[in-house]
Order: sequence, then C-alpha cells, then structure tokens
Amino acid sequence: MTLGVADKQGDLFDDVERFCDEALAENSVYAVLHRERGRLFPDELFADLFSDRGRRSVPPSVVATVMVLQRLECLSDREAVERFTFDARWRYAAGVGGYDNGNRECFAHTVLVDMRARLAASEDPKRIFNVSVEAASEAGLVGARRVLDTTPLYDAVATMDTITLIRSALRGLLRVADEGLEAELRAELRSGDDYATSAKPQIDWDDPEAREALIDSRARDAYACLVLLDGRELGPPVAEAAELLATVVGQDLEGTTDGTFRIARKVAKDRVISTVDPEARHGHKTVHRGFDGYKGHVAVDPDSEIITATAVTAGNAGDATAAQDLIGDLTDERDATVYGDSSYGTGEFLAHLADNSIASRCKVQAPNNSGGLFTKDRFTIDLGRDAVTCPAGVTVTVRRGADGDGLAHFAGACAACPLRSQCTNAREGRSISVSRHEQHLAEARAAQRDPGWAADYRATRPKVERKLGHLMRRRHGGRRARVRGTLKVDADFNLLAAAQNLARLAGLGLRSRRAGWEVTTA
Repeated sequence: MTLGVADKQGDLFDDVERFCDEALAENSVYAVLHRERGRLFPDELFADLFSDRGRRSVPPSVVATVMVLQRLECLSDREAVERFTFDARWRYAAGVGGYDNGNRECFAHTVLVDMRARLAASEDPKRIFNVSVEAASEAGLVGARRVLDTTPLYDAVATMDTITLIRSALRGLLRVADEGLEAELRAELRSGDDYATSAKPQIDWDDPEAREALIDSRARDAYACLVLLDGRELGPPVAEAAELLATVVGQDLEGTTDGTFRIARKVAKDRVISTVDPEARHGHKTVHRGFDGYKGHVAVDPDSEIITATAVTAGNAGDATAAQDLIGDLTDERDATVYGDSSYGTGEFLAHLADNSIASRCKVQAPNNSGGLFTKDRFTIDLGRDAVTCPAGVTVTVRRGADGDGLAHFAGACAACPLRSQCTNAREGRSISVSRHEQHLAEARAAQRDPGWAADYRATRPKVERKLGHLMRRRHGGRRARVRGTLKVDADFNLLAAAQNLARLAGLGLRSRRAGWEVTTA
C-alpha cells in the first residue's frame, strides 16, 4: 500500500467548512486540528509505514486526526468511523469537508486497525504523542518539573477461576496443535471432557467431593499433556500454549498426601488471571482497593498540565517501577524537580534522582511498627561505621548481603533488656534492616520535615490527580482498556494521553507561526 496524500487546497465554498468556521470557537480542538493538522500530522510523518507499491492509503493525516478524536471521546472503531462520516465537526477537523460536489470521503473501521498495527511495528510507535509533546515544548509549556502518578486500567477480559483457566489453556493447546499431535494429546485425556466448548462441566457445585474430583481430573489431563510434550521440539505456537498451561496448573494447584490434586490455599505472587490476556494481573492501588488489569503511569508538567511521558505495566507492578523511564528527559535539565507520593519514595528511585542531580519532592514513609513498639527512627544508624545503636545503648554491626542491603541483629542483647517489652515481641530479639540506599532515605525524611518543602509539595503534587481525572473520565477506553496485552494497552493509553495533550493545547490557543509553535494563553 502506498502513501495517500490529503488535499491541501480547501474548498472556499464548502458548506461544512463555512458553518464550522463560524460556529466553533478558535480554541476548540476541532478548530485547532482543522487549522494545524498539516503541521501536526503531515502525511510525510507516516511515510515509513507504507511501501512504494499498491493502492493509495487513506491519507494518514486524516486517519491520525480521527484516531485522536476517537481517543478523546473514547469511542470504538466503528463508532469513530460513524462519527467521522456523519459529524460535521469531525469532517471539518480532518479537512475533508462536506458532501457537496460528490465528496463522500469515508473509510471502513479496519483502516484504524491497520494504522495501529503499522504504528506498533514501526521504529517510532508513539509518534502522535511525541508530536503533542514537541509542540508543547516549542511553545514553552514544558519545564523542568514533573509530577508522577499511576492509575488502574481494568483489563478487557473476564477474570477466570482455576477450572476455567485449566480448561481454557488445554483448549488453546489442542487448538494450535496439528492434526497428528492433537490426536496424541487427546489420547492422554482421561476425564471424559472433550474440551470442545468453554462452558464449565455440569456437576453439583454444592458438593465438595464433586468439585474436588473435577479439579483432580482436569489437573491430571493437563499434566498428562505436559508429560507427553516434555523434551519434544515444538513450534512457537505450541510451545507458548504449553508454557501457559504449565503456568496455570503450577500456580493454583498442589498435591495431597493421597496423590490427588487440589486448589492451593494461597495466591501465587505473579498469578495469571486469564488465558485470553495472560499479561493482566491482580493489582492493588491501596490495601483495600484491588483491581484486575494494568497500571497506567504518567509524568505531568505541573505548570502547563501537559503529559510528558506515559508507560503501562502489569497491575501487580510497583508504582515506581516505570518512574526512571518517565523522567528520562530530565537527566540533562538544570534545576529539575520530581514530585511523587510515598510510592515513589523508594531508595532506588531516590538514588537515581541524586545521581542525575534532580531534586526530589517524593514523600518517604515514616517508620512504623505494630502494637506501638519502638519504630526504626528510635535507633541510631551510623552509616560511616555501619553500626546500629538501640534505645538501650547497645551497638551492633550491620551484616551486609551481596546486594548491599543489611540487617543489624540484636539477638541475645534483647533477652535481659529492660526495654524489651516496648521494643519487640520476637523470640530471637529485634532486627533492624539497613538498606543500601539508607543515606538517601534518611536525607529525604529530614528534607520533608521542612515547612517550605511541605508547602511546595501540597501546592504541586495534586495537579496530577486532575489530569488523571481527564484521562479516566470515560469508562470504555478510559478506565477499562479496549485491547489486550501490555504492548497494545500501552499504545492505547499513550494515544489517549496524546489526545488529552492536544485538547489542552487547543484550550491554550495553540498556533503555528513561521518561528514555531506558540500559545495565546498560558
């Protein structure tokens, strides 16, 4: 398919253009896209996605405009194409005009699918987002301060129970196996289940013995198939299906003393929750608030509220896991500052900020201890001597591990200590952990006690919450992902951020001049 090129000569007599010129505000996102589309999304920006043979594509500048509006309004592909076909504002923004003179510019929803696939396979899959950030930077809207935060992204699939996971994984393995291998696998099945449908077997679910027999029989089917495949050279689809089957069986089941299998009385740390989307995970935004899916990470300029970077991780990943990537553009900035809640106050991230001369406004949790016992800050940690002194005056040496983290064991000193009842209930005595980043943590705790630090944090950090509210204001395509898999969810979330950036720039009066981009209000 070759690169299609949009018509750059507008029709002065087009009714849609004349109507929208008069009816829409100049800082409307539709008006800004209409006016600046050729500068924001020139067709040449997407030239690497196409070849020099075949029929012409729908002009990429038109498709990119539709994709931005689609994410801004959180529409499905079919809804977006319908809106483009019948909504005068969308046609005006895309520069295709009305319907006079035989102009019936429209396309199928699969064009959007194709464009996303081409972008994902390219060397610059986030180019639409990058355009929005570059325009904001050129207009002087991106400074050297960043606020970081995360938000849950619910997965687009149903969370499966153990039986459904095992049966679905077995069905997937049988589906990708060739005719001969499928016959071998089916010969190993002893449960009587043909795994032809996704429906659960019909049993008395109120009968514990029936449930246990069901679990044991399906587990034996799964293990028999895995034993058959063990040591064989398998093609990628079969190998992936077998690996998924091994994962779901291994994470949820345990053997019993009588040789049967039952559901383990635990939750695996990195539990797969769906065979349809094996990368989704159980996550927790807080101790009491759980979700299934992914985490969306953002970095926001607090002065302009422009999103400067995004990332997506599995739902069980820590908030700070993507933090270093989000602030990659600050490593060469002078007087850079990063704000974040206590999720970002980890020793590793604080060390990264210090190594790159970036000021930290990330909260560090105060030490705590259950039952009102002495907290860690009651102990004196001497990093120069690598020693810890307890409230009773006993000093012990820190024993470091290979990773640099250490423990100070007071052990026998606690036995006759008069302060023991206020310090520990452990039979072996009190232990104090000393991180390899302890110095950075101590400095951060001291800094955040300063009233100026606290005032700056309170005035700046909450601004990211409003931006997350903009991103998540719609459920479909906002809070709930429209696609499956980390890469696709990441691309979709990034495009949503691009749409929000362009809406923000439109509100600020973005205009292109000969010297570059500028805004009329800031």
